[in-house]
Amino acid sequence: MTGLSSILIVVGLFLLGGIYSFVKQQMPKSLIVLLSFGAVMCLVAGVMRLAVWA
Repeated sequence: MTGLSSILIVVGLFLLGGIYSFVKQQMPKSLIVLLSFGAVMCLVAGVMRLAVWA
């Protein structure tokens, strides 16, 4: 596992935790959607990088 892949996956998981927290606090939907896109992009980039370099 490369360093950048690890960082991307951790950031994606961190954003997912933020999304859960924001949903519980009933934050604006636009902010939740933005965080969702960011989390998905980080997780996909990390996993794709693992698949390419593995």
